[in-house]
Amino acid sequence: MRISITGKNIEISEYLRELVEKKMAKLDRYFPEDTVAHVTMSVERNRHIVEVTIPFVNGIIRGEEVTGDMYASIDNVLDKLDRQIRKHRTKLEKTLRADAFVHTATDEYIDEPEEIGKVVKVKHFDMKPMTVDEAILQLELLGHSFFVFSNGDTGDINVLYLRKDGNYGLIETN
Repeated sequence: MRISITGKNIEISEYLRELVEKKMAKLDRYFPEDTVAHVTMSVERNRHIVEVTIPFVNGIIRGEEVTGDMYASIDNVLDKLDRQIRKHRTKLEKTLRADAFVHTATDEYIDEPEEIGKVVKVKHFDMKPMTVDEAILQLELLGHSFFVFSNGDTGDINVLYLRKDGNYGLIETN
């Protein structure tokens, strides 16, 4: 697995880079060598944030951790990703063993002063048709509260969201 490490408000030392690469190596067993994992480390006040994104053909596996210590954030996010992969292993097994992981999403940051109500980040991604069950899997893997997808059954754009009661809601467009 190749690892892309970036820092926001922090300079990534050689020691920190080697530590992340060493700890990410435990996820190597799940992915082929050409997989690119994106690790972003940032510091905001006393918060040390580590975000790991691993794009693949059928979606994205993502984890984020915030603690008061960068090393703890690294350990926690990697444990979280390992748990996600093992929890959904049977659902991901075809994809994991088929060596189908490729880069599917790109982030483009707009270099403008941050203002309330302005678009500050734009994401582009390939929207492949999927079933509602696959969308639920992606929602759980990403750890987000909603997921926009192209419904393979109807061909329409749908929004899947996590309800406060722990169930899912589905918004269908016409």
